[in-house]
Amino acid sequence: MHPTRPRIARTTVTSQHIGIVACSAEGAALCYRTICIEGAALLGAHAHPEVSMHTHSLADYVRYLDREDWQGVAELMLASAEKLTRCGADFLICPDNTIHQALPYVEPRSPLRWMHIAEVVAAHAIERGFRRLGLLGTRWLVQSEVYPEKLAARGLEYVRPNAQEREETNRVIMNELVYGNFQREGIASFQRVIQRMQADGCDAVVLGCTEIPLIINDSNSVLPTLDSTRLLARAALREAIHGTSAGSRARSSSAAR
Repeated sequence: MHPTRPRIARTTVTSQHIGIVACSAEGAALCYRTICIEGAALLGAHAHPEVSMHTHSLADYVRYLDREDWQGVAELMLASAEKLTRCGADFLICPDNTIHQALPYVEPRSPLRWMHIAEVVAAHAIERGFRRLGLLGTRWLVQSEVYPEKLAARGLEYVRPNAQEREETNRVIMNELVYGNFQREGIASFQRVIQRMQADGCDAVVLGCTEIPLIINDSNSVLPTLDSTRLLARAALREAIHGTSAGSRARSSSAAR
């Protein structure tokens, strides 16, 4: 006979279980911390929804990114989704803007619904009255339609980094930020891009890599910042508690299996 397992004492929190499909550690950690710390304001002291997180090695993702193999990226995301489903997650978030490019390959086969980070950011930009946004992120992200598609659907304009800016900010992200290495010159590189975007008529800037908020925020940016990491975490909190967050995908083709 198997020994009787002790009963786990549950808190009085009634909310959905958040599944985090992580990619890079620093951004995923910031998202996780935000959910757990800010949950108390909504649920009471020390309380937050149940959270599970899974990630493959970042090197596995980078190999596919370097080949722009979005189907390969999707397979990694789906493997995480399956594991989080078995953990009991009710819906999924991905605190990585870049790999959202693979979401069209993921959603038709996903066992759970996803929130889209760019939809969350776009909704928040509308709430704050912004009209023209600068886009910051990896070179894969800023040359993609992940944000332009969602922003245009809301009537928002956007400005991408130029080729030189893309390469420099991508270098800072992939060689420094994902390792938790925050250099003064890296911060200055982002600040220069934001200043150029301000001159190009932007009234806010999207921090479209989940590590960028670790070095750029409203206190050192000439433009208001839209922190995609924390905005996604807060939207997931609202979804888990109320089921009404902007960016939530009501459908999942395989959720009814």
